[in-house]
Amino acid sequence: MNRLEAVRGIVDGILQSIPDLEARRCAFVHLYGVSMTAVMLADSRGLDSDLAAVSGMLHDLATYESGDPTDHGPRSAERAVQILRQAGGFSDAEMTVVQSCIAHHSDKASVHGAFEELLKDADVLQHYLYDPLQDAQPTHRDRRRRLVRTGMSRSSPESPS
Repeated sequence: MNRLEAVRGIVDGILQSIPDLEARRCAFVHLYGVSMTAVMLADSRGLDSDLAAVSGMLHDLATYESGDPTDHGPRSAERAVQILRQAGGFSDAEMTVVQSCIAHHSDKASVHGAFEELLKDADVLQHYLYDPLQDAQPTHRDRRRRLVRTGMSRSSPESPS
């Protein structure tokens, strides 16, 4: 089994334990959707698609696992490291990348590194693709517009248009 599948197996087990069926469905749709969107973006940006997929799978896990969205980025980042260690096959450097992506993914107005921006973009795109009529927050709308304008190759505000 490859390491992405190992992470998916762990996440699936956690999500299967969510008693509310609608909350469980939303968790599966969002985490898998962000993970797959992150792969597409990573490919277009020349970034590691495996790390992008893993980051997407784990980015909101603390919220779904506990039912509490408070400080979910940092809490999910810490939980991600535990899961990556359990899954095995990830270097310390790779775990640091995933942890940083997840810790910063909610700060859509700020610009961080390439992987952090990728996860932010994947999160915004998944929400939009799931429900294009949803009235997104202004920072989400701005980020989505930049993605469309740049062909999804990058979205940070200082990127050339």
